[in-house]
Amino acid sequence: MACRITELVLDCTDPQRLADFWCEILGYVELGREGLDIEIGPPGRGSGGPQPTLILSHSTDPRRGKLPLHLDVNPTDRDQDAELHRLLAAGASTADVGQSGGESWHVLADPEGNEFCLLRRRVEPVPDDTTA
Repeated sequence: MACRITELVLDCTDPQRLADFWCEILGYVELGREGLDIEIGPPGRGSGGPQPTLILSHSTDPRRGKLPLHLDVNPTDRDQDAELHRLLAAGASTADVGQSGGESWHVLADPEGNEFCLLRRRVEPVPDDTTA
């Protein structure tokens, strides 16, 4: 028997701001709230589906330094350049973590400075089985 990742938890000072950002980026919706924490995930699937949900967990303890874990995202319906423009327009910013400039990915940060990478390869979206 094995485990699988069902939720990713991100500590943040403004869960609503990050929920709005990541919902825009990933096409997610708000699934629920517990106190100040907000869980977002794919529409019509809820927790435990094929994609992990994100829990934006309110914290007053600011992060220090580079996170040991980051998210990678791939475009699903456009090329990398067009997706980069969409992410920047949604509130992402470019981030410098020491890359050389020759990488095939872009290092970005969400509105609270959490780094993530936009990879080059276009992937298929997860099939929408909510209409079946």
